[in-house]
Amino acid sequence: MTVTLIGACIFVGIALLIYAFGAQAEERSTVRASLRQLEDYKVEDVRDKELLAPISERMFLPVLHGLTGVGRRFTPIGYTENVRKKLLITGKPKPEDLDRFLAIRVVTIAAIVPVIVLWYTVIPLTGKNRLITLALVVFGLILGPDASLNRKMQERQNIIRRALPDILDLLTISVEAGLGFEQALDRTVKSVPGPLSDEFVRMLNETRAGASRAEAMRAIDERTDVAEVRSFVLAILQADTFGVSIGRILRAQADEMRIKRRQLAQERAQKAPVKMLIPMVFCIFPAIFVVILGPAAISVTKAFK
Repeated sequence: MTVTLIGACIFVGIALLIYAFGAQAEERSTVRASLRQLEDYKVEDVRDKELLAPISERMFLPVLHGLTGVGRRFTPIGYTENVRKKLLITGKPKPEDLDRFLAIRVVTIAAIVPVIVLWYTVIPLTGKNRLITLALVVFGLILGPDASLNRKMQERQNIIRRALPDILDLLTISVEAGLGFEQALDRTVKSVPGPLSDEFVRMLNETRAGASRAEAMRAIDERTDVAEVRSFVLAILQADTFGVSIGRILRAQADEMRIKRRQLAQERAQKAPVKMLIPMVFCIFPAIFVVILGPAAISVTKAFK
């Protein structure tokens, strides 16, 4: 009876503490919400300014900054710049994306030791199977973030490469109809949404902000890193330099891009049989051999017995 009473008292005390902290937190959140509604209210205390920020920022941003600092300190020379360039090509040029990637990189590297410990204490595998699966997991933790980033970069480049001929066709029609290059480009990107159209919109915004057309188009080349886009940019820059008709240049570029897209499709079609060879050898042929040679092997074995 005494033990039950003591347990009940402890439970009631913990419940009261939780209620007190919860009420205090709710009161603070109510005060912060009221302060945000005041337009002319200015927070003078640094702690009050920090409390006005969302709890997600106050909890996770310090951890993110710490992991980012560790990642910048221990990464090889040039790795951070290479990652920044890849993120730019994937359409994520913000510094927060680079910090997030470096933090994930630190977490995956730091997780290797706990994974090894858990693998040898929890996973019910023995012998070579345990060693092989552990090696695959560690290999994935080391190269996983970079492989994912490379895959996203290649996917975006492929989308840009496929969309370029269609955009050039519409751009050629618009220019030959009498529109200027910027007006034709503005009308074209509204008709064909996608990553390449986003890059052209950014180029138009940069030119409207005061940048020259040459600088804005060279920036597109840096942000995409696609050979076809580089050829298009160089052709336009040469047309501006030597005074050649842009409509003629655009038509030639559109024809060339369609030919390259057709050649790329033919190249992938010719690579398909070679890529199908490995799954056929290791997955399909063994089953065929079992079906065809299995009965013969059983008959030969019975005959010799």
